[in-house]
Amino acid sequence: MKRSGFFPRIAPLILLLVAVPMLMGQARPRLVPAVDQEQIEIIYSFTGAELMVYGAILYPGGQVPEDPVDIVVVLKGPEQSILVREKQQRMGIWMNAAQARFRSAPAFYALASARPIDDIVDERTAAIYELGIDSLQLSPASANPPEEAARFDEGLVDLRARNGLYVEQVEAVEITEGVLYNARISIPARVPVGDYTAETFLIQDGRVLAGEVREIRIDKSGFERFVATAAAENGFLYGLAAVLVSLILGWIAGLIFRRL
Repeated sequence: MKRSGFFPRIAPLILLLVAVPMLMGQARPRLVPAVDQEQIEIIYSFTGAELMVYGAILYPGGQVPEDPVDIVVVLKGPEQSILVREKQQRMGIWMNAAQARFRSAPAFYALASARPIDDIVDERTAAIYELGIDSLQLSPASANPPEEAARFDEGLVDLRARNGLYVEQVEAVEITEGVLYNARISIPARVPVGDYTAETFLIQDGRVLAGEVREIRIDKSGFERFVATAAAENGFLYGLAAVLVSLILGWIAGLIFRRL
């Protein structure tokens, strides 16, 4: 009899413990993102492209909050292991003085937002979600002193930013009626091939409320793909063919100049 009366007394508590997390989950908005192209092909005439990330914000009960929200989209990839060397002038000659290896660093990083990221989140939140070029979490693989490691971090980011591979695109996001959004990200012609991720973040009052990820593939096609595949799978034959082509072209050029 005592055992039969115990469960009815704790049943409301069990129900409350189960229902509270479910209710809390329902109280958070949700993102439904999409991309206009999941694969971008690079051909001989490729001068760049534009990727559009769009979607909708689903609010609990369909009620749009009075406080405005921000959408931030980050396109990054592919992850690379890279060795960075620092040149210094010694005795009038520029030479490699120090180096640092990074276990993982995105070859391309682009952030799209409606306003500067510093106006949307604080430094701590930016660092957690890697929002902004200055908040990238690189993975050093070398045991450099802290000051030297920081200098190499800044040098790598600055180099890729000057080459157009690390960018922050402000005023690149539009939100309609607080529900629909679209972001346009410019992709340069020298973008590396590989697998990318498009991460969409919903932010309100400096807090990330929701996030979703879509995968993008950037690859070569046509003759460019054939050359890249040949170089990767048959390096020796590719190098031999390149040398033969150079010799033939040089011989033809010599004949032309002799006749002139």
